[in-house]
Amino acid sequence: MALDPLLLEVLACPEDKGPLLYFADEDSLYNPRLRRSYPVRDDIPVMLVEEATTVTDADHDRLMAKAEAQGIAQTMRPTGGQS
Repeated sequence: MALDPLLLEVLACPEDKGPLLYFADEDSLYNPRLRRSYPVRDDIPVMLVEEATTVTDADHDRLMAKAEAQGIAQTMRPTGGQS
């Protein structure tokens, strides 16, 4: 089961407060700026810096290529303002 789209719109990295990439098939949220991966366990994102893992250069390249190929969008999508 994938994370709720509404949740994905507001999730941010707890360390740099920036957007993440969600890899549902790998049960992870990835911060490409810090190269940190946060686990998703039982459909619950574990957004603790202590639980994050640093990925290797090879894994970073793989994840970025996968995100581009699959059109994986970042979390924290901006919402349209009302006039």
